[in-house]
Amino acid sequence: MNFDKNLAAIHGYLCGDGYVIKNPLHQKHKYYHIGFRNTNDVLLKDFQNKFYSVFGLVPHITNEGRCRIQNKEIYCILTKGCSYYSYYWTLPKLSKANLTHWLRAFFDCEACVQNQPRKNRAIALDCCNKKGLAQIQSALKKFDIHSGINKRKDKTIWTLTICGLENIKRFNRKMGFLHPNKKIKLVGAINSYVDYNWKIPANKQDLLGFIHKKGRIRKSRKEIRFYSIKKKNLTELKKVLNKNSINSKLFGPWTNNTGSKYYCLILKTKEVT
Repeated sequence: MNFDKNLAAIHGYLCGDGYVIKNPLHQKHKYYHIGFRNTNDVLLKDFQNKFYSVFGLVPHITNEGRCRIQNKEIYCILTKGCSYYSYYWTLPKLSKANLTHWLRAFFDCEACVQNQPRKNRAIALDCCNKKGLAQIQSALKKFDIHSGINKRKDKTIWTLTICGLENIKRFNRKMGFLHPNKKIKLVGAINSYVDYNWKIPANKQDLLGFIHKKGRIRKSRKEIRFYSIKKKNLTELKKVLNKNSINSKLFGPWTNNTGSKYYCLILKTKEVT
């Protein structure tokens, strides 16, 4: 295939949520199906527009969240040396410019944005195609976007994770999301990054206000918990708590499901009531 930005995106969509199949059930008449399944109208319309730009035909958008067409010639073009099955698709050889469009389309289909301020912000992509996921990881490195791949427990599924402010910002700048909800959530995750150096008040009255503002209450355990990726914040807080005769315990580093490390300081609610 002679890829341009539109065909690269079509290929990414088909590898993510699409199908290119031949119906072998009919002896006289075979049906050649190309389709893209998604619940988001913006993505369905984008697939439809790009398909028309490349092939001059308009696939039909159904009420069931599909954009589909039957055409033998296009089927043969798309399947020449390519597979779109979940376990077997491969990332084609693309220019760096076209690669951004393939990645954007695939991530629009398969990725989710995690945004838990002070604990976990990431773009995560689950996939059963380990080889394909490794190709995506290598492709992201071309844009200086670093990621990790981990196998899900008890499942033959791997998760590619992009975390860290600079990596997430580069992803947003280089390819980003067309999916409206994912786009909003990614911007929210980026904007949620703040100065991680805590300013801890010394006097007890202000300290109590800081505790109730920054801490997370665990009613079932009668605890107040503080999380930070910077151990220094919690060691400084512990020192100030000690000076005010408030007992606490520092734990960590702990690792979240994306591989990021963080620390936790715990004190009993009775200490500040």
